[in-house]
Amino acid sequence: MGACPYCRSTALPSDTICYSCGRVLPQGDRSSYRMEQQFSQKGTRDTAYKMAKKPSQRGVVQTHSGRQRNIMKRRKNRFRSVVMLGLVAFVMLSPQAQEAVFGEFGGVDEFLQSQLAPYHVYPTEATYTLAKHADVSMSGVGGSGVVTENILIPPTLTSSLTSESQFTYTESGQETPAVSLQETLELAVVVAGERINVPVDGLPSKDYSQRTTTPSGHEVWWPAVGTDETECPVAKCVKVRLNLNSGQTVRYTFEVRVKSVSYSWWDDGRVQAFVSGKSTGINVENSGTFDELAYRGNGVRQSEFGGGLWYDRVRNPDAVVRNYAINGQDALVMSTADAIASSLPEGMSNNAYAFARATFDYLHTYISYDREAPATARAGPECLAAKTGDCDEQTNAFFSIMRTRGVPGWYAFGVLGDPFLSSDGWEAHAWGYIQLPLKSSWCEERNIVLQSCFVEAQVDVVNNKWLLSTPTAYVDWVEIADASGQLVYDYYHPVRSIVYDSGNVERQRSFETVGDVVFSGGSYKVKKYVESLS
Repeated sequence: MGACPYCRSTALPSDTICYSCGRVLPQGDRSSYRMEQQFSQKGTRDTAYKMAKKPSQRGVVQTHSGRQRNIMKRRKNRFRSVVMLGLVAFVMLSPQAQEAVFGEFGGVDEFLQSQLAPYHVYPTEATYTLAKHADVSMSGVGGSGVVTENILIPPTLTSSLTSESQFTYTESGQETPAVSLQETLELAVVVAGERINVPVDGLPSKDYSQRTTTPSGHEVWWPAVGTDETECPVAKCVKVRLNLNSGQTVRYTFEVRVKSVSYSWWDDGRVQAFVSGKSTGINVENSGTFDELAYRGNGVRQSEFGGGLWYDRVRNPDAVVRNYAINGQDALVMSTADAIASSLPEGMSNNAYAFARATFDYLHTYISYDREAPATARAGPECLAAKTGDCDEQTNAFFSIMRTRGVPGWYAFGVLGDPFLSSDGWEAHAWGYIQLPLKSSWCEERNIVLQSCFVEAQVDVVNNKWLLSTPTAYVDWVEIADASGQLVYDYYHPVRSIVYDSGNVERQRSFETVGDVVFSGGSYKVKKYVESLS
């Protein structure tokens, strides 16, 4: 099964157009273009469509006679009509099936959407090696320079961020432990061809006095976290220092082999039952209210990440004008939040899940993805005003709206891609976590301590991933509370350059999957459509 190169919706090899965006899907010989790959249920690789040199007009196809015809002008497509007729007949003729479908999907409208909607395909479990390359060049005549980068050692990520986060579900007297979502198996740094193995947890630490110096004069060490320039400013890291001369170009690579699994904090019909976490996940029916957030986890997350203003990009404390990435006090943000809240079904205005999901659907519907986003990410209000934004910016907008209701939200940073591809497909990425309370009565019926009865789940607006963690997202760092915002600033600025005499330093990043990719558990689909909250 392939993917449309224009809108990334699923398309069959026999399709001549994409039924989501209406564009022509030209096919070609496998040797004539580079194949894109997706995994099927059995883990095999299938060919997608190549990108046309010039996009056709929406819905226009060329017939065998050479004439062009816009098939999208037809009010109904034959295939869709047959599907719709079958679905309606199924629902109308079987009361038992109707009851089961409505119970799972919330109504006929959502059920029909679920049958026709495009979808993402994710592996259940994947083990792969991600290579993060940096190509650094020193230009100029007679100059020299030093470039130092802090490369974060990835955390061991579980479904519960801390021992206190989210309840431990007890069934038949057995506690269900937290699921390991990302586990580091091997780490290495390769500098100018010299390979240096690194402990997967960075322990024991290796300070600058114990650094490894390569034959070409470059330095590698993995110190403790601290404020000294030879230490790690954010979290455990590997520090690479290049000593460059004019005209010299050096590549260094951070190779990390990880085992990553899918996990859902979302209990919904479109998530298949075998995906871990679903059975104890949250939905609109078992969600708590905004008020109940203060009683979950002693209100710590709400105190740390629920305030109206967060991460001031203006570093001068004396500046009059501030620039907060997350701003829940902005007029446009507040009016947007009020409009979303007013759209909720009766009786759900205080339902934390309903508000968060409606905000997610609103942004996914009305905010486009901007591949030409400015270097300094737009703040949440700016993203809403522009109606476009990249991953950082849409996350800022989502969190800004969440914080108008005190729903805690904090950043997750890493690399998003596709371990199915052997050479590219990865890019730096930002998304987030939110905390949602489960309903007190639901918790009490299951003898769950209210303080622990909540979820802390990933949300990726631009990739339509709701309360879902997948192996296609590699996590570098999950934000830690820091009133100054310095940790986030340091994450965004991992490189320090010093140039002597004259010259200029240029650094280019790239990512790729190297070596074998191992899959287990098959794959699953998550369809993309607005959730019915009634």
